[in-house]
Amino acid sequence: MIEHFHNFVHRRRTRVLAHALAGMIPENGEVLDIGCGDGLVADVLKRIRPQLIIKGVDVLVRKSTYIPVTSFDGRTLPYRDRAFDFVMFVDSLHHTSEPTMLLREAARIARVGIIIKDHTLEGFLSRPTLRFMDWVGNARHHVPLPYNYWPKSKWLEAFKQLDLCLSLWEENLGLYPWPANQIFERSLHFIARLYV
Repeated sequence: MIEHFHNFVHRRRTRVLAHALAGMIPENGEVLDIGCGDGLVADVLKRIRPQLIIKGVDVLVRKSTYIPVTSFDGRTLPYRDRAFDFVMFVDSLHHTSEPTMLLREAARIARVGIIIKDHTLEGFLSRPTLRFMDWVGNARHHVPLPYNYWPKSKWLEAFKQLDLCLSLWEENLGLYPWPANQIFERSLHFIARLYV
């Protein structure tokens, strides 16, 4: 039952995220999806915006991916400075023990900006809810699960520390249908656009 529900939610989430991302990236450009998994979100984004060039990078490269994916060590991105117009993280920064270090690397290789979709540790039962969602979506793929969730204040502090200019912070993403949104949406998700 959990698997059936996850598959239904995953399809909707992918579609909603791809449309949100499409509205944040300029018409043309090269995009790197860091921690892209199978690259499905990037693939749907590319169908919406076919002029984009999108590549992926991940610590665990899956056998089958929707976009080209390069392996990396989780710390240093294997690209020259300013190699991509935009860099995006879709629910991947909380899988690292040092998100600030990876954000610094993203800022190094981005010419224009960084887009982040992740979680905020805010509200009643936020930690167990996020841990459950993370486990259901990632455990079967052997993705590391450090459950490293930050409150909004810590995200903003990291952006300031790295001299990233926050141009958009959106929390009402509409990822889940009713009544699941009452449990899994709340103030647990955000999407942010930052300029370098």
